[in-house]
Amino acid sequence: MSSNFTITLFILSLIAVIAGALVPFQAGSNAFLGKELGHPLWATVVSLLVSLFVVLPVIWVLKVPMMKVEAISSVPWWAWFGGIAGVIYISAALILTPKLGATAFIVCVISGQVIVSLIIDKFGLMGLPIKEMNTGRIFGVFLIILGMVLVQYFTVGKNKQVSIDKEITQETSVIEYNK
Repeated sequence: MSSNFTITLFILSLIAVIAGALVPFQAGSNAFLGKELGHPLWATVVSLLVSLFVVLPVIWVLKVPMMKVEAISSVPWWAWFGGIAGVIYISAALILTPKLGATAFIVCVISGQVIVSLIIDKFGLMGLPIKEMNTGRIFGVFLIILGMVLVQYFTVGKNKQVSIDKEITQETSVIEYNK
């Protein structure tokens, strides 16, 4: 393995870790915003608007070429799912983080991401290259799931799960959110 590849892989991995480190802050700040604005969906709207206002100047500074508007009608249906997934993630984060805690929520998110990523890699879904599903990768995913179970167990305890579930259902319903 060349040193250029190692350095590049290290830098790319470091950037991914930093991006991942921001996610708990996103979940926490959006949860707070949801309470302050009166409903989690308003926080989702505001969060996405802030994202838009942040990315537009970045596009301008980096001199990104204009969007190919004509391509909008020809992209496959699944290409739009990123926006839908963003709304679902942001809404889930701001509703569930105060109930589960940042660690438990993020560990569950990571578990879901890794499980589905393994499937996406295996079949090359969404135009991504196919990656081999081998014993090492499957075992790594198993360890992540085991970690999620341990974090959940030691966060809420074995006997508290039912009351937490009941509280989540009651407090996060659309009608009851502010009560």
